[in-house]
Amino acid sequence: MTKILFLLSFLLTLQLLTFAQKDKAGKYAATITAVDLKKQLTIIASDEMEGRETGTEGQRKAAAYIESQFKKMGLATAKSLNGYQQLYPLYQDSLSSEIEVNNQPAVYGKDYISPASNNETGSITAASIIFAGYGIDDSTYSDYSGIDVKNKIVIFFLGEPKKDGKYFINDNGNSSKWTYPGLSLKLATAKAKGATGAFVINPLQETFTQWSIDKSKNSTLYFPHENAGTPVNYALLSHAYAKSILGNNFDTLLKQVKAAKTIDAGWLTENKIPVQFKYNKFRTSINASNVLGVVEGTDKKDEYVFCTAHYDHLGKHDGKIYYGADDDGSGTCGVLEMAKTFAKAKAAGDGPRRTVVFMTVSGEEKGLWGSEYYSDHPVFSLDKTSADLNTDMVGRVDTERKTGDTLNYVYVIGHNKLSSDLPVINEAANTKNGALTLDYKFDDPNDNERIYYRSDHYNFARKGVPVLFFYDGMLKADYHKPTDTIDKINFALYEKRVRMIFYTAWEIANRDDMLKRDIPLTEGSR
Repeated sequence: MTKILFLLSFLLTLQLLTFAQKDKAGKYAATITAVDLKKQLTIIASDEMEGRETGTEGQRKAAAYIESQFKKMGLATAKSLNGYQQLYPLYQDSLSSEIEVNNQPAVYGKDYISPASNNETGSITAASIIFAGYGIDDSTYSDYSGIDVKNKIVIFFLGEPKKDGKYFINDNGNSSKWTYPGLSLKLATAKAKGATGAFVINPLQETFTQWSIDKSKNSTLYFPHENAGTPVNYALLSHAYAKSILGNNFDTLLKQVKAAKTIDAGWLTENKIPVQFKYNKFRTSINASNVLGVVEGTDKKDEYVFCTAHYDHLGKHDGKIYYGADDDGSGTCGVLEMAKTFAKAKAAGDGPRRTVVFMTVSGEEKGLWGSEYYSDHPVFSLDKTSADLNTDMVGRVDTERKTGDTLNYVYVIGHNKLSSDLPVINEAANTKNGALTLDYKFDDPNDNERIYYRSDHYNFARKGVPVLFFYDGMLKADYHKPTDTIDKINFALYEKRVRMIFYTAWEIANRDDMLKRDIPLTEGSR
């Protein structure tokens, strides 16, 4: 009997502690205020930060400010990092090149351009050029059927074909991976087929502007993707130069491609003429960074919950600052305020059971660079990362939203992907917070905007980590414009959204079990 009473007493105590922990969430959520969010955002979206473009002094200033805030809050650093910043490399390349076809030199800028960031130093020779349609090799459609491109130069068009007015490689009729990432996939395919190089034709680019010529010789800063491999070297051809290679058939082919028609196999011809490529590349390197602050957990400290946002924006151009107050100053400052709140809870003895990692990344506007680097070089085990809650634009109202709840909603993306626990936890947290409308429209697999793939949570999801992405929508008048400024922020709604995200993080950090990973990572969720 004594043992039974002891067990009942223990279970009751554990239950009371669990309820107490949940009740404390409201106490700490109340410390996230519009006033504090505005103080942070006034600095992040200030003139001094110069638009926070990745690789610039403005981005480095923003990183230093975020680091100073984490330090001031008492957040720990990741033990494997030297401080709060995870550095990652960016490259800038310049290129000189020579191309000869049939022993005749091609003229750079008139006949061709060769983008510096996508070609490598080397010398290539081939005895012939072979036309490969769109350069696609897919189970549904292949331009490589019946042709041998080994040790040859392939020539193909950008784009992909349609059938009955719809792209047919994807089941849903939208353009496929052969359009985006498109060129890189086509070049990798050409290499896998044994081609030594490629000539590429953009059906919409007849000639080259001076801007495109200059940009091709000297690349902008770019991120060296981990698994990009080394595709074949290539050149983009002007239409006149492509016609000199393909002959009078070119005009017919161009019409077919512009109409996205399949290409008759009869046009797949080979020109047995010698080709030479000579490329010489020069490279400089700088660092960008992600900024991480840590609130260590208690009994489950070796499991992790991430709260992320990107702190970069578009920088300063033509004398105008692109402030990025909503995109993503709002998410960045939301992460800062949640970090401060979790740190307060820990200092008061109410810290989370799991370790909560607050990470602001750079490079999002360039192509999710910082989060890609983190997911390929994780500081904390991804297998032990319960979830990533990503906040990208939560301070305003969607200018395209026509429903009556425009002042009480947030778009939630990822709720039906990877973990069935996500919607249950998030909806319960939302109820505690005063019930925003949680709009799941961007989880539609036919979403033409492909929002699920366009922010930093995606790089966690592709590794199997459950994610939720919080977003306010399309702000057409100000999106990626200098007019995305702090005076446009709806601070009352902003506060409510960040508090709801905090409740969600609190529950995930304190529940008994990590989130289930019970929904397969399919093409629809990658």
